[in-house]
Amino acid sequence: MSPGIDTTQRLLMVAGEASGDIHGASFLRALRELHPGIHVAGVGGPRLRAAGLECLFPAESLSVVGFPTRDQIKTIFSAFKRLLNILKYQRPHLLILIDFPEFNLFLARFAKRYGVPVFYYISPQIWAWREGRVKLVKRVVDKMAVILPFEVDFYRRHGFEVEFVGHPLLDVVRPCLSRETFFNLSGLEATKPLIGLFPGSRPGEVQRHLPLFLEAFSLLKRRFRDLQGVVVRAEGLPEDFPLPVSTPDLKVIKGYQYEVMQHAEAVLLASGTVTLEAAIVGVPMVVAYRLPKLSFCLARFLVKVPYVSLVNLLAGEALVPELLQDQATPESLAKALETYLVDPKRAQELRHRLGEIKKSLGTPGAAWRAAELALTLLRHPT
Repeated sequence: MSPGIDTTQRLLMVAGEASGDIHGASFLRALRELHPGIHVAGVGGPRLRAAGLECLFPAESLSVVGFPTRDQIKTIFSAFKRLLNILKYQRPHLLILIDFPEFNLFLARFAKRYGVPVFYYISPQIWAWREGRVKLVKRVVDKMAVILPFEVDFYRRHGFEVEFVGHPLLDVVRPCLSRETFFNLSGLEATKPLIGLFPGSRPGEVQRHLPLFLEAFSLLKRRFRDLQGVVVRAEGLPEDFPLPVSTPDLKVIKGYQYEVMQHAEAVLLASGTVTLEAAIVGVPMVVAYRLPKLSFCLARFLVKVPYVSLVNLLAGEALVPELLQDQATPESLAKALETYLVDPKRAQELRHRLGEIKKSLGTPGAAWRAAELALTLLRHPT
């Protein structure tokens, strides 16, 4: 145990989304391993609760997609008020914030007012939109651990030093099953080529993308008769949410998404964190995304980065195809995937480039490095 740390110190943590719950749980386990006596309470999902968080509010009740309902607003306000009272009257030794920027940055303002140091793990994506909020970040955050290498330069340009700790997905994305084992478990034939379809992790995304993806696969199947497909059911989808797949050449699978990536000739993805997971595995990909028309127009106005996928942002070029909105048709998706099937050399070159992107993400152990960085605020509070 490091000297200078009072193991009775109390920490407040807020992670309000599914991805924050996953990465927050690894962070909390590392923190408790380094200093078992530290008490951590706050907002988290099932993984954080399993890792030892004293849950004051479940993250599931605060996660909102689109405009919140009246009941959701009341729940969010109630959670914020309770956390605010803890900051004001109990004065925890450190506030740890994980992603969830709208809620967390507002909470951080009050932490600074009450003299509570603030550690932020996983930067808000203000480099993509609302860049002006960096002034707020500089004012209310004492230390920030970032997980994308270009974020260091972004914040440095704005006069704020952050620390790159590596990407936590490097500890998560580890396919384990051999081709033969995976294909046997899935009811697939190991001698035939495979395409993986990842239509999204939220019901609205799946509703918009799955029909397109299925039709694109059907078009590919006309040319490549022995082609097999897998529709990956994301972990975050409700159990009763249907995935209407009616062809024997397609399987619906859950729980083996990294094996699908490892053993597929190519994958078709709805844009999101999954594109970075695919890059870590090293599988050729096509990225697609559709939004309701008004939301897409608003996104075009607000978003300032040239690409939507993290893969292309990290590469600094259009390394993989991005087909958005009206460009995302079954024909265009099938044509982009076909390139990888008919040109193995191009597919292999892309796998090599994806390997370089993986190297740029650092080394495994991001949660441990972030935990050690957070604890420096306890040794030397600001």
